[in-house]
Amino acid sequence: MKRCAWVPESDALYVKYHDEEWGVPVRDDARLFEMLTLEGAQAGLSWITILKKRDGYRQAFMGFDPAQVARLGARDVKRLMGDASIVRNRLKIESTINNASAILQVQKEHDSLADFLWTIIGGAQIANRHKNHSQIQPQTELSRRMSRELKAAGFRFVGPTICYAFMQAVGMVNDHETGCFRHAQIVDKH
Repeated sequence: MKRCAWVPESDALYVKYHDEEWGVPVRDDARLFEMLTLEGAQAGLSWITILKKRDGYRQAFMGFDPAQVARLGARDVKRLMGDASIVRNRLKIESTINNASAILQVQKEHDSLADFLWTIIGGAQIANRHKNHSQIQPQTELSRRMSRELKAAGFRFVGPTICYAFMQAVGMVNDHETGCFRHAQIVDKH
C-alpha cells in the first residue's frame, strides 16, 4: 500500500492517523473544535507530539464540548498549565477557552460551527491532485479567508497556515498525494 510520503511508516500512530482520519470530511462541531485546537497547539511543534497528547487534550477539555470549555476560568488555566498531558503554553490554553466561547456565538448565528466553516470553502471538499507533498502550499487564498473570518468571529491561534493544516485534517481539502491509496477513497459524501 502506497501512502503519502510524509507518513513515517515506522510510526503506527502516524500511519493510523493518515489511514483512518486525515482528509476525511468532518461536520461534527466537537470534532472540528478538537482539530482546530490541536492544529493551533501544534504551532512550533511536531505533529507526532500533538498526536501523542491527543487523549490528554480530550480529557483536559472535556471532550471538546464548547459549552463546558467556555466556562473554564483562571484557576482552570493555572491547573492546565501543570498538566503534562497537553502542551503547557498559556496562550494556547487560553485560546482554546476563548475559541469555545467563539464557537457558541457562531452556533447561535450559523446553526453550527460546521455550517460556518464549510460555507467558507463553498460547502464541498476541494479535491487536489498533487503528485507529491512538496507541491502543497502551506496556505491558500481559502485558508487566508478562513483565518480572517475566524478572527473576525473572535477566534485565536487561527492563522492561515494553521487554517490550511486544519482544512487538510478535517477533509475540507483532499491533499493525499495522487499515488496514495487514500486519495481516491476520500470522498465528501455530504
